[in-house]
Amino acid sequence: MTDNNRTELSRRRFLRVAAAGGGALIGLGLTGTTPASASSGKLPQKAVQYQPIPKNGNRCSDCALWQLPAACKAVEGPISPAGWCSLYTKKK
Repeated sequence: MTDNNRTELSRRRFLRVAAAGGGALIGLGLTGTTPASASSGKLPQKAVQYQPIPKNGNRCSDCALWQLPAACKAVEGPISPAGWCSLYTKKK
């Protein structure tokens, strides 16, 4: 296989993925629904490496984004006061 063939295959793959992604976006627009995280403006726990245990002594309950009783201003879902995520910002 020559370098041209590799590039050509790569372009084909890109175009297939782009077409599938575009079709999915159009389909979402036609149905009028949005993912839960998009409507709430919050990030999924997985995207911020959320874990229900502290990391290096940092805990959600000490974070500026923490909301009682078990929530976060930036992360969706129930949040443990003893948890941690990559958005952790110490309260001032």
